[in-house]
Amino acid sequence: MRKTLTVLILLAMIPILSANVISVIEMDGMIAGGFLSYLERELNNAEKSGFSACIILLNTPGGLVDTTIKMNELILNANIPVIVFVYPSGGMAASAGAFIVLASDIAVMAPVTTIGSAQPIAITPEGTNDAGEKTRKFLSRQAKSLAENKNRPVNIANDFVEHNLALTAGEALDHGIVEYIASGIEDLMQQLDGVEIEKNGVIYVFSKDDYQLQYPQLTLQESFQQWISNPQISMLFLMLGLMGLYVGFSSPGTLVPEVLGGILLLLGVYGIGLFETNIMGIILLLTGLSLIIAEFFTSGFGILGIGGILTLVIGALMIPVEPLMGVDWYGTFIRTVIGVGIAVGIILAVVLQRVINSLRNPPTSLTNLDLPETAVVVERLNPKGMVKAKGELWNAISDNNVEIDKNKEVFIIGKKDSYLMVTEDKTNIDRNN
Repeated sequence: MRKTLTVLILLAMIPILSANVISVIEMDGMIAGGFLSYLERELNNAEKSGFSACIILLNTPGGLVDTTIKMNELILNANIPVIVFVYPSGGMAASAGAFIVLASDIAVMAPVTTIGSAQPIAITPEGTNDAGEKTRKFLSRQAKSLAENKNRPVNIANDFVEHNLALTAGEALDHGIVEYIASGIEDLMQQLDGVEIEKNGVIYVFSKDDYQLQYPQLTLQESFQQWISNPQISMLFLMLGLMGLYVGFSSPGTLVPEVLGGILLLLGVYGIGLFETNIMGIILLLTGLSLIIAEFFTSGFGILGIGGILTLVIGALMIPVEPLMGVDWYGTFIRTVIGVGIAVGIILAVVLQRVINSLRNPPTSLTNLDLPETAVVVERLNPKGMVKAKGELWNAISDNNVEIDKNKEVFIIGKKDSYLMVTEDKTNIDRNN
């Protein structure tokens, strides 16, 4: 009797939980910062609320390396079972997605899905190429370590990285990369009925009849973080911001292009900080920015601007160092950067054409012109010279014959024949004709 009581007490000390509430996290798209925050929040909530498992519905072409590694840490250290389900049919767990599947407690794929193709790649002047042996070896060891920890075939995990191996759902099941093929969650729960899984000393028993699904959504902050941490979006914002600043400084007065450009530029810089970057790419980007700024305040006649745009495009292409993004993503990224570079070039060409026209056809009278408010000296006023305003060159003469050096900002106070009257002292402004 005493022995029986002791056994019953020991059994009672082992927490055996049947599947009840299961959190279903949907990750459709690039693995980026927003999905990481989403997973961390929901795993914490599931554990605190006593949920029995977490299912990640995964469909991704790849993602950020650092984000993927941190996501795997969350899965491995979770106190509840984490099921990664490559879903729906036609979906994939490519590149970074393959690592997340390898880290799962239970791996599932829907019919007509694929997994693998995790060979690291990088952008080079010739296009997309192998990211290099050092990166490949590191990621290969990561994949093998995850597979070994979950008793999955290490050689297949290695081939995902080293040989860009891709498997169908059936092949993945045959090789032991996944444990189940299911058409949906209901089908999966039917197959898991009675299955026991131990996680951190707790035994979980799944039941086909006793479970509830909860579908938490991304918060607004997580959605924004997911969006802006996409290198394609952040680089687009960065280059559009620079274009806005260029337009604004070339044609001052409204402040709208400058303000919008500044906001987009800040968002782009923030986004760049969320993924791995190439130092040389950043240097080229800063060099291009410097050349464009120099164009704002000098009479470079577009030469500095053109050089700046070319440098910006090259730097932008080199900046992302994310070997698990996938070849298709890199192709789209390259087209986006080049497209924005062409757009910036068109804007520059329009501004340059205006400058050339102003040189060829200088105004003979300023009587009926709407005068700009400010300008930048491009040819020293002694007291006559030339200034640049609204993207055009103007003959100018300084008030009271004061000499004004090149690159100084001046204020337009009036007109005289074909000359603008300018001053450095804002208090002297009197726009009497």
